[in-house]
Amino acid sequence: MGWSSSPIPRTAENMTPEQRRENYSCDITYVTNSELGFDYLRDNLAMTIDELVLRNFNYCVIDEVDSILIDEARTPLIISGLAEKPSDRYYKAAKIAEAFERDIHYTVDEKQRNVLLTEQGYADAEEILDINDLYDPREQWASYVLNAIKAKELFLKDVNYIVRSKEVLIVDEFTGRVMVGRRWSDGLHQAIEAKEGVTIQNETITLASISYQNFFLQFPKLCGMTGTAATESQEFESIYKLKVTVVPTNKPMIRKDDSDVVFRATNGKWRAVLVEISRMNKVGRPVLVGTTSVEQSESLSEQLREAGIPHEVLNAKPENVEREAEIVAQSGRLGAVTIATNMAGRGTDIILGGNAEFMARLKLREILMPRVVNPMDGVIVSKKQMPPRKTWKTNESLFPCELSKETSSSVKDAVEVAVKEWGEKSLTELEAEERLSYSCEKGPTRDDVIANLRNAFMKISDEYKVYTEEEKKKVITAGGLHVVGTERHESRRIDNQLRGRSGRQGDPGSSRFFLSLEDNIFRIFGGDRIQGLMQAFRVEDLPIESKMLTRALDEAQRKVENYFFDIRKQLFEYDEVLNSQRDRVYAERRRALASDSLESLIVEYAELTMDDILEANIGRDTPKENWDLSKLIAKLQQYCYLLDDLTPELLESKSSSYEDLQEYLRKRGREAYFQKAEIVEKQAPGLMKEAERFLILSNIDRLWKEHLQALKFVQQAVGLRGYAQRDPLIEYKLEGYNLFLDMMAQIRRNAIYSVYQFKPVVKNQEEEKPQNKGSKKKLDKGANKLGAAQAAS
Repeated sequence: MGWSSSPIPRTAENMTPEQRRENYSCDITYVTNSELGFDYLRDNLAMTIDELVLRNFNYCVIDEVDSILIDEARTPLIISGLAEKPSDRYYKAAKIAEAFERDIHYTVDEKQRNVLLTEQGYADAEEILDINDLYDPREQWASYVLNAIKAKELFLKDVNYIVRSKEVLIVDEFTGRVMVGRRWSDGLHQAIEAKEGVTIQNETITLASISYQNFFLQFPKLCGMTGTAATESQEFESIYKLKVTVVPTNKPMIRKDDSDVVFRATNGKWRAVLVEISRMNKVGRPVLVGTTSVEQSESLSEQLREAGIPHEVLNAKPENVEREAEIVAQSGRLGAVTIATNMAGRGTDIILGGNAEFMARLKLREILMPRVVNPMDGVIVSKKQMPPRKTWKTNESLFPCELSKETSSSVKDAVEVAVKEWGEKSLTELEAEERLSYSCEKGPTRDDVIANLRNAFMKISDEYKVYTEEEKKKVITAGGLHVVGTERHESRRIDNQLRGRSGRQGDPGSSRFFLSLEDNIFRIFGGDRIQGLMQAFRVEDLPIESKMLTRALDEAQRKVENYFFDIRKQLFEYDEVLNSQRDRVYAERRRALASDSLESLIVEYAELTMDDILEANIGRDTPKENWDLSKLIAKLQQYCYLLDDLTPELLESKSSSYEDLQEYLRKRGREAYFQKAEIVEKQAPGLMKEAERFLILSNIDRLWKEHLQALKFVQQAVGLRGYAQRDPLIEYKLEGYNLFLDMMAQIRRNAIYSVYQFKPVVKNQEEEKPQNKGSKKKLDKGANKLGAAQAAS
């Protein structure tokens, strides 16, 4: 079709701005939502035009659109910079939190995910720390203690995060995957590091942020697709102005969704799950068990091991992530049992009988990678210990048969050609994986090496398909894939995604959810009705069947959906206030970054700053006889030393009215700028342009960063004004607007002040080299050059 396309891979940290810009300039660019969002924020922190990578937004097509625009919309994208070094207070606070007891020293609100100290908690904390006031703003002990208690009660290991290589890594609640490089803000991540006893990393400060809602609304055209959007059509319409259209399935869906089985206690539920897995395993049906955390998946795995049921575990732990393709490839095989977090939910295609193409790729990978990958790629060399050698070896039981001699010979020949062409152990693992992926696709290629590998891949796949097709018939006869859910999620959509792994493309299948009244969703959101039912039913391991119970559970799930919708809506409304300010600041920044000449902008800053100084010292309505010209001149000369000729007599002679004085000062502000530019240009041609750009951008970035911090505090403070019958959002808008006006005025004042005070400094590049005693000192060749620029700000 003549279109160009290119991906921005998930592992794109090492891509240069030129490579990113080239990929984004293609007709079609494939990119993850977070990578695109962060590139947008990075573009608005760029210091030179060469660092920009994105072009203007036009059309965005989002895969799994409900996951991106709804599930992930609760958390804004944030780029942080390092603040001060971490404090020892995190460790002290962690010890206090460990000693404190729930409901005695503090209370926990799981719904709002917040903690509050009791009176006894306040008193004991102040006594332990030997301070008079926990909320003293100079010490700020309260935030350390509250974060430590949150880390203890609300952020659980192997649920919200895992610890790997002495580092706390966040687990994404929607995908079940580790979010490398992401950190919780406001000292919470440091509190969790203190709890786990690992090294506390530097605190951070927000440099730039945007919500997914406002980011994607910048696209003139927006659309997407997903299997589970119908239940959220109202939210798509109200926030994104997108209509939801339901498209019929390709083949009739014949999956059987059994009614939920509900138990009073968690123990009864897990025993029933074990019985269900065992029952399905005996008849040869593959089973996919969905769990909500790493901890649950590990616990169930232990129970299955004790029961002697072979199974695979897919969760965020590194040893399981590495085998993800291998585990998914065999999840649909006869008698397979797979325990998975949400990693095996959305988008995972489990093929009944096993995925022959996945298996063929793994076989080719096993033979090719050890020959072409540099074994030292990405390995940190230690003198004490040799690094583990990676083999890419796959468990032989995965493959349905041994390859024929003819196919084995073809594979070896193709690999030998690749080694000869690419070099023995000469590629990085990432490069080799990309070439392998291309070899296992069906697109056209002119590369003979790729064509040979693809031919070998097709031969392996064809041999495996003979066996997998036969196995597929047996699995279909047994009833297809059975999905077991172990807990309702916060949204019916996520439950439906798990169910949707079964019964794909007209295949048979079934699903059943096993629930407990002690599950978090019902315990936190269930209300009095479910609490009453828990008291009424005393037996732990007998399922409860009741229409009233079913209605209560559905109502609890709807409550959760509405609760999180309100959170997303509130985030959107508050971010809307920030969004208009962000657009204005980023437009001003882009203007400074992209313009060939900043003269008009600096002149505008000079005139407006002169107006500000005049208004601050002599009001517009002040009679002329009351003008304090000496005070005005002192302030003007403090701003610009080039105005040292100003005297009260001169100003009086030039101004018969306030407007005349204003116009005269504007003129002097412009002249001072032109005079400064001329002085600098004589010393170093071209330096003034660079200095202007640097001074404007650095002032915008610094003051915008401080503005974001101020708005965060305002948002926390206005919440309390609801008690005074004031709308917190309106209060936030008013205060945010006033802060924004102050910030914009401060940007132009600081920028023009820095320009006026700018003095190039002669940097001596000649260095004296010490010689033997008694000999003369030599000087390096080289002239004095203009170096660092000094600006008071």
